Amino acid sequence: MSSRTLAPLIILAVIAVFVVWFAIVMAICETAVTRISRSTLNNMVVQVQTNDESDFVSNRKLTRIHRVQGFVAHRHATAASCSFMRIVANIFEGVLVATMAQLAGAPVSAQIPIGLVVALVVAIISNLVRPRTSSVDAVHVMMQHSRLVAACLTLTPFTLHSRKNDSPRSADQDLSDDEEVEKAHLEQGKAAIERLVENRIFDKEISEMLRNVLTLSDTLTREIMVPRTDMFCIGKDTSLGDLLKTCSRSGFSRVPIVGESIDDLIGVAYLKDAVKAVAFNPDANGRSVESIAREPLLVPESKPVDDLFHDMQTHRQHVAMVVDEYGGIAGLVTIEDALEQIVGEMEDEHDKVQRQDPVKMADGSWKVPARTSLADIEELFEMDIDEDDVDTVYGLLTKALGSVPIVGSTASIHGLQLTAVDQAGRRKKVSTIVVQRDDMQYSTRGADDEDDAKDKESGEDHD
Repeated sequence: MSSRTLAPLIILAVIAVFVVWFAIVMAICETAVTRISRSTLNNMVVQVQTNDESDFVSNRKLTRIHRVQGFVAHRHATAASCSFMRIVANIFEGVLVATMAQLAGAPVSAQIPIGLVVALVVAIISNLVRPRTSSVDAVHVMMQHSRLVAACLTLTPFTLHSRKNDSPRSADQDLSDDEEVEKAHLEQGKAAIERLVENRIFDKEISEMLRNVLTLSDTLTREIMVPRTDMFCIGKDTSLGDLLKTCSRSGFSRVPIVGESIDDLIGVAYLKDAVKAVAFNPDANGRSVESIAREPLLVPESKPVDDLFHDMQTHRQHVAMVVDEYGGIAGLVTIEDALEQIVGEMEDEHDKVQRQDPVKMADGSWKVPARTSLADIEELFEMDIDEDDVDTVYGLLTKALGSVPIVGSTASIHGLQLTAVDQAGRRKKVSTIVVQRDDMQYSTRGADDEDDAKDKESGEDHD
């Protein structure tokens, strides 16, 4: 073998080794993307957002996870792209080996068989090294090679295009192997329940509960949570004494503690912790609620309710903070919210039925339901309320306060004084508001009108 052919052989050998590695990686990713479940990725996002690592490391991990979530969103297109690139690599490997055999002086009749055998060996090895373990291992594989897979998807746009031209149901079929098995079992369970209901083996209430249990996996946490706009929170500088008064007025026993904003979550304050702290030490009333803050349970908003219920049982938590895909606080969910998906609306002896019609009081004020429209308020008080942001008296009170109202909250706006006087439902949401004219504003307005009239008269006399 001459020195002229040695250098090209070494270069081709290096390229051949790289192509073998590439083919194996594509085979691994082709299988791994079909084994990843969406819930696993959502849980990993929450874990990364709540760990003690530096922001740089966390952001890198989140970027990779979000990239893998994009692969899972187009699961079959990603697998098809990896499969196509693997086949191309196998073919190219055979061509490289045949070329190397030619440079080494092998006869023409042996060059093609040698290339074919090597390509077959690489294909067999690629098939043997595919992951056959858990979804978590598949996620780590995809995160490790996420940039390479993204490049392959860019080079093979026709795989994604062909997926878009499939039937409308194709998006629902983008499930991992484990998810497909779970879906099949769920469908079988629903069919069995329907047969039992048709045969009237159970009464109506139990049949409905069984149906609800089977639909928990189809319901996401975001559908049952209290949105952040309706969350009742307290500041980190609030004293324990004020916390006791606030819990007594609002009816809540677990309240999120926040800093500068809702996204600046400090923890969760429990009423029983505050009572324990001040019961035998009255001086503790002045302590900050931050001293009794408990670590919150964070869950992604896309978590199915059945998984949520299981996590809350495992962590022995009755309340969890819901996190959106950007790491912000999307809302709050309680274990009762999950239970209500099974047994229906739950009310205790403290829950009150909301009044349906406005009631005029002796002092001229009106006691109205919180959902009363502003148009009805305008009719009751014969006035115009220029508001484009809100439609109900509850929304008007919330806007005037700048926070979620509780029983006892009062504010003045548009010449009206609004006071929350009652609450209803397990979520202790304000149900009744007393509306009356704000005498202070009207007296001030009357004085201004008189001054305007005097100025006008003096102007006429001067003329």
